[in-house]
Amino acid sequence: MPWLAIPFSDSETRNRLDKLFDVSGIPHLVILDENGKELTNEGVVIIREYEAKGFPFTPERIQELKEQEEEAKRNQSLKSLLVSPSRDYVIRSNGEKVPVVELEGKIILLYFSIVAYKESLDFTLKLVEIYQELRKEGENFEIVMIPLDDEESSFKKKFEGIPWLSLPVLDKTCAKLVHYFELSALPIVVVIGPDGKTIHPNVAEVIEDHGRKAYPFTSEKLAEIEELEKIKRESQTLESILVSEDSDFVIGKEGVKVRVSELVGKNILLYFSAHWCPPCRAFLPKLIEAYHEIKAKDDKFEVIFISSDRDQISFDEFFSTMPWLAIPFGDKRKLSLSRLFKVQGIPTLVAVGPTGKTVTTGAINLITYHGADAYPFTEERIKEIEEHYEKMAEEWPKKVRHALHEEHELDLSKHAGYYCDGCSEFGQWWSFWCKECDFDLHPKCALSDKDKDKGDVQGEDEEKNPKEGWTCDGDMCHKA
Repeated sequence: MPWLAIPFSDSETRNRLDKLFDVSGIPHLVILDENGKELTNEGVVIIREYEAKGFPFTPERIQELKEQEEEAKRNQSLKSLLVSPSRDYVIRSNGEKVPVVELEGKIILLYFSIVAYKESLDFTLKLVEIYQELRKEGENFEIVMIPLDDEESSFKKKFEGIPWLSLPVLDKTCAKLVHYFELSALPIVVVIGPDGKTIHPNVAEVIEDHGRKAYPFTSEKLAEIEELEKIKRESQTLESILVSEDSDFVIGKEGVKVRVSELVGKNILLYFSAHWCPPCRAFLPKLIEAYHEIKAKDDKFEVIFISSDRDQISFDEFFSTMPWLAIPFGDKRKLSLSRLFKVQGIPTLVAVGPTGKTVTTGAINLITYHGADAYPFTEERIKEIEEHYEKMAEEWPKKVRHALHEEHELDLSKHAGYYCDGCSEFGQWWSFWCKECDFDLHPKCALSDKDKDKGDVQGEDEEKNPKEGWTCDGDMCHKA
């Protein structure tokens, strides 16, 4: 770093600054003016968005930049997007320069990609097929790749054989467009109309699901596709999502085949997971526990493991710890199910009802917070649970003082999930909370000396809650 620092040994100053600027996570950048007054504590966001252009980082300067951006979007054209002061062309894989002016009047797909990124590699193969189909049909369109690679040699190697155009790798316009379109994940395909205006901010998912049928990606065309999807969802059955041309079974222990037809009429959880994923391994004991509890009450229930493991050995090892069924490793249905339920990260848990229709794609939170009590994962059941929690708190005090946090009163508050600062166990829904210190106590801990006879305050066995464990990114491992 080319700047100054508080000495590491000066923990007193570091702790004081943490508290002064309410630092709860890093990186955290506070910007002060020349008089030492705070301009913003959102410096990380400002630097990421505006870099040096944001200087001197005053509210007036940031507002000025935002107004410039809005003006640029109102007057957007293909030239304003792709041309820079030093370049008025895009390139082909053979190095040929194509003037941007020759692309005006066409539908343009801006394909943001990292060529070595697995998701981009897979998507590129599909996009090449669509590109060749549309070009063969004489459609007036073009694809311009916006490479986000940081290594020119690897990009050039992968760019060979790609049929469409591209901005030069490491061109500053690439980073500008990432900010301009407020991108966050790859792959991204922005659709620009013949007039240079944005038709859609990202059709990558639509292309994945519908391919060439989605062209020309207008709102009317996408509405038509959504209507067809709605009809498809309403007619969904377990066999329609789990039976393919060459597979009509799942497997149990020792590879025993179980026909999908035998599972029709049951409540099913589709468990997208992998052995390499720490959050998946941390969640598994909770799911196994819920599975046994539910099966003891209702045999018309099953879980099916859908693996993202990297090899057969890892799959076998992980599946051996599970008491339920699975789709065989490497089965093509894994990809179709991931697309159908728009699985972006693991672990993911999808609940399918007895009719085969989707009940929820968010069952992982229901199991985490409520365990087996969430079964059968319907909106009606969750509403019952919420009403139970509301009633539970009717006789509790709205504020308490506790020996573990004598400096402030604790307010009865709703929290989706937290870890109790008294017993260190996971809790949810109700907490006695100090906003100033972000201090939480389970009601059972906060009221233990006051009201020992109120029963099961938290509505759950604390021993059964998952411990704070591994993470890849928050509570999920996202696709790499």
